[in-house]
Amino acid sequence: MTRYRKKLIECIAANKNRINRILEDCNVKLSSVVSHTGGVVATKLIDKLIDGKHLTMDDIEEVYHRRLQATQEELLEACNGCITAHHVFMLQAIRDDIASTEAAISKIDIRIKAMLAPYANVMELLKEVPGLSTKTVEDLVAEIGLDMSVFPNEKHLCSWIGIAPGNNESAGKKKRTNNSWQQTG
Repeated sequence: MTRYRKKLIECIAANKNRINRILEDCNVKLSSVVSHTGGVVATKLIDKLIDGKHLTMDDIEEVYHRRLQATQEELLEACNGCITAHHVFMLQAIRDDIASTEAAISKIDIRIKAMLAPYANVMELLKEVPGLSTKTVEDLVAEIGLDMSVFPNEKHLCSWIGIAPGNNESAGKKKRTNNSWQQTG
């Protein structure tokens, strides 16, 4: 389930990139005036465009905040393009797909949390490791499992994961190393 969740998250990112490409095709250059088109202001403006609205200065003032580097006039100019009915349809379809995918991810998150509930103490210990978020810990437990007896020591685990020092591999063939604990086959 964690692998499937990852694929769904990648799908959402791909759909957001599709929206940006469609907007670029319409000559809407929002990405050139905002630092991140997934931000609050950009998302609100894109939603207005997807709803088929021709943006005015009032729409810009409604979503604008002072932390933006672009002026209101630059935002308005960047949002004025030639959006056809076909573009609006495609943008709405992609937005609907993103919403349904986000709903699926939420259901999967709930199921993953339910399945990992008996291991809450292990999860809390792993979250204390710097750099490990809740999602990363869930992925780790799902991939490795909790039966660590299959790994005689930490070096075997590192080798299995593929992060062992001196893990020399070229063209899919593993080369021998001096480490007797490292798998070579």
